[in-house]
Amino acid sequence: MALTSNPLTLPVLPLDDEVVLPGMVVPLDLNDADVRAAVEAAQAAARTGPSKPKVLLVPRIDGTYANTGVLGTVEQVGRLADGDPGALIRGVGRVRIGAGTTGPGAALWVEGLTVEEEVPDPSPSSRTDSSRGGPTPGAVTELVKEYKALATNWLKKRGAWQVVDRVQAIDDVSALADNSGYSPFLTTAQKVELLEAADPVERLKLATQHLRDHLAEQDVAESIAKDVQEGVDKQQREFLLRRQLDAVRKELRDLNGDAKDAAEESDDYRARVEAADLPEKVYEAALKEVDKLERASDQSPEGSWIRTWLDTVLELPWNERTDDGAAYDIQGAKAVLDAEHAGLDDVKERITEYLAVRKRRSDRGLGVVGGRRGGAVLALVGPPGVGKTSLGESVAHAMGRKFVRVALGGVRDEAEIRGHRRTYVGALPGRIVRAIKEAGSMNPVVLLDEIDKVGSDFRGDPAAALLEVLDPAQNHTFRDHYLEVELDLSDVVFLATANVLEAIPEALLDRMELVRLDGYTEDEKVVIARDHLVPRQLERAGLSGDEVVIGDDALRKLAGEYTREAGVRNLERSVTRVLRKVAAQHELGDRELPFTVGEGDLRGLIGRPHHVPESAQDPAERRTSVPGVATGLAVTGAGGDVLFVEASLADPETGAAGLTLTGQLGDVMKESAQIALSFLRSHGAELELPVADLKERGVHIHFPAGAVPKDGPSAGVTMTTALASLLSGRLVRTDVAMTGEVSLTGRVLPIGGVKQKLLAAHRAGISTVIIPKRNEADLDDVPAEVLEKLDVHPVTDVRQVLELALASASASASADVVVPVAA
Repeated sequence: MALTSNPLTLPVLPLDDEVVLPGMVVPLDLNDADVRAAVEAAQAAARTGPSKPKVLLVPRIDGTYANTGVLGTVEQVGRLADGDPGALIRGVGRVRIGAGTTGPGAALWVEGLTVEEEVPDPSPSSRTDSSRGGPTPGAVTELVKEYKALATNWLKKRGAWQVVDRVQAIDDVSALADNSGYSPFLTTAQKVELLEAADPVERLKLATQHLRDHLAEQDVAESIAKDVQEGVDKQQREFLLRRQLDAVRKELRDLNGDAKDAAEESDDYRARVEAADLPEKVYEAALKEVDKLERASDQSPEGSWIRTWLDTVLELPWNERTDDGAAYDIQGAKAVLDAEHAGLDDVKERITEYLAVRKRRSDRGLGVVGGRRGGAVLALVGPPGVGKTSLGESVAHAMGRKFVRVALGGVRDEAEIRGHRRTYVGALPGRIVRAIKEAGSMNPVVLLDEIDKVGSDFRGDPAAALLEVLDPAQNHTFRDHYLEVELDLSDVVFLATANVLEAIPEALLDRMELVRLDGYTEDEKVVIARDHLVPRQLERAGLSGDEVVIGDDALRKLAGEYTREAGVRNLERSVTRVLRKVAAQHELGDRELPFTVGEGDLRGLIGRPHHVPESAQDPAERRTSVPGVATGLAVTGAGGDVLFVEASLADPETGAAGLTLTGQLGDVMKESAQIALSFLRSHGAELELPVADLKERGVHIHFPAGAVPKDGPSAGVTMTTALASLLSGRLVRTDVAMTGEVSLTGRVLPIGGVKQKLLAAHRAGISTVIIPKRNEADLDDVPAEVLEKLDVHPVTDVRQVLELALASASASASADVVVPVAA
């Protein structure tokens, strides 16, 4: 940029919030006093010379003049199109405004210097300027092409075809840049920026950038307008089609003579809500949803969500309850339980107590106390097949209530219990609400089956959601995420079933009353098979009780030698096999009916027994026929079981020392083995055992059934006895089984699962059982008929165990004892 040395003296023609660039021709209204004064002053000054009157066009933004103006010539003075006086002024060039001065007329006169622009020369000689940072001719040419392309695109969108040719004909960079002053989308600030930019190339870059930004904004606006128009067209089309559909339906109704169809009747939710007997808060919430439904349009998806919620609320039995009058016959309820289930006295007593308390509360008018009714939450824990699930149906039958089963095995989503939020598509209430809805009453018996199999993942912990459901202090105000209204569960009898007590979270177990079902005795299994299993399987096999009879002796052998379990599932399968075999033989003509199955017929029908008691085996084939083998008792997921412990000493020539444990043992059981070994090493002399062998030779303790994981402290006395038997050469009595934790001082400490272990010993044919003295109180839970057949010895010290369990030295010697040695 360069300024001339000869200053100009010009009258100022202010332009309020307007900018005129060189090359532009604009009409100005002479009614404006400032404009008229400047034009008249210019005309007065021009009378002394041949040139046209000149004015200085200066932008005035918010009362402030710009630093640069445009020299303008008054081309013509006359009248505008609307008849007002006006002047046509052409912009000539930029002028840098200087100091004010005096002149003729009422206008403001200033001095200024003309800005001379350096137009880039496209000739090859100008390429030397590029080394000094100036633009190359090629870059200027590309810039001109880009601006013309953008301007042509914008003009074509506006339909200004006649202007396109004029723009394409401009080759001067400065004129092309100043031509953008006609663009209506430029702001005043942007035009002032173009005016003050003296470099033509920089000015063209600014004009190009402004035009590019405007076209981008225009494309976005057009895209939005198109989407909006398409949405409006779709809504209008849908509205028209729905109106046509309504018209067709109306014509069909008029043709058939129907005043209103069934769909319209079911949509009258307000009438249904007002007619329903709902609790006050539920009634208010339902009316609010009806109001929303009436305001919602037919096209809104919220309408279907509200209808689904209202249907769910209206289908719930808010004030429906089963009459417990029949259940208050305590003797009758107890008779129902005894008839449908043998044994399980603890559960039957608890249900009888519950019914008795309900009857007392009803007699005294205490049905609701503190907003809570008299529900119950019981946890039935026991091995598979003992009748936990079927017991729920019997309880409901005895109480005269509806029964619903909720399977929780494998449930991992918290929403399965508390429901989904209504914001989700396809939301549903939780399983508890659905169980109440299915039962049709607010006081059913709900069986929560397999509560110990509940899992958790990123979707939440269902066990945590059950805390509110099973808490008698909270469940009278249970809130499902889907319903979002209070639901009273305080009158529901919840029965939760589980196989493994340790798998139930402690907080959840604390809210339930624990009832253990440890399994059936052999006599109870015979009764269950005779009264329940055999009649059911006879019907399924297409036989009658007159055609096939299974004697009690056969049932006892099935329970004792063909199956060994806490429950009766395998016993039922064995009965099924027997009946299927008899039916097949009859159809083949090999057997005549009626037929009574006796104990001697079982081997020919279903093969040899699988579980023969040790006492019934040949003495040479018994596991305890060699020293170092003892019989222990354990508790598994399937109930109690008999566990054998084997011990051996390594050959001294191998040099192997220390303790080796096999049988997939847990840490606690490994520590028990170390304790047993340490006790014998420190008290060997007292017990008259060759403890030197324990120091010089390696000891190996093995628990058979190596594929089954084992853990716990209760095998401590059994391992001690096996090691003592190994060192002394004395056999462990075949009819003796033991359980108990051992300490370093030889104390026998208490353990758990005494009832299950004694039942397992009874099933295995054991006659003598050794238990810790501090577990003597647990014998009260063991059935009397089992205790009659067992000789139970409570002990406090391991020395008493060895005295009871080890056979005499003379008996062991007569058996031709060989001490096991590990290679």
